[in-house]
Amino acid sequence: MGAGPRVLILGGTAEARELAGLLIKSGYAPVTALAGITQEPAGRAGDTRIGGFGGAQGLADYVAAQGFCALVDATHPFAMRISSYAKEAAQRTGLPLLRLERPAWTPQPDDRWIPVADNPAAVSAVPAHARVLLTIGRKEVSPYFARSDITGIVRMIEPLDMEVTGNWRVLLARPPFSLEGELRLLSDNSITYLVTKNSGGTETQAKLAAARLKGLPVIMIERPRKPQVPTVADKRQALELLRQVVSA
Repeated sequence: MGAGPRVLILGGTAEARELAGLLIKSGYAPVTALAGITQEPAGRAGDTRIGGFGGAQGLADYVAAQGFCALVDATHPFAMRISSYAKEAAQRTGLPLLRLERPAWTPQPDDRWIPVADNPAAVSAVPAHARVLLTIGRKEVSPYFARSDITGIVRMIEPLDMEVTGNWRVLLARPPFSLEGELRLLSDNSITYLVTKNSGGTETQAKLAAARLKGLPVIMIERPRKPQVPTVADKRQALELLRQVVSA
């Protein structure tokens, strides 16, 4: 632990890891909080806290007791609950809060995106007899399994805690993924649709390029609307904003 100003990073993303390293080099003492969902998270600079806080008040109590000078929400773009907790905790403690969030993907020429608002809409958008590459994490896959008229591969980092029904196959894999590998996955498994969330970033972007080259439709789940807080797109912008609100 360094002796500089303490910053709590709500992490779990590559951006959070990169920010922690930059903060240490810049004289801060970051602590990265992880939910504990991923069993073997990638290494990161600085200290790490694993586990939930017990809601917004629990987070507020923690940051107050630990003497943090700022809070950075660098969670996944679809992590609605913790982002809501972060804003509430900042309001209750008066702590500066900023969000570090990677830009969303945007469709490129020749993309065949089908934008949908949420996961239920994505389930309904998959046509009968489709063979799907499903890359939405593990929490919301059961509605796809419930459809007996579709099948495919569901890819995730951690194993499912439920029975896989139908002709689905679970593929455990950790990004980053290469274009060559994604093209091979689509071809070898006769995939006809990609279903994914608009997470942004480069580590999983190859699947979109592969779908484009194969001419496959992509059912794209759009990001939820998060609480309005000062938001930046990269770690250096986050550092600059922190310097404006914290006396380092």
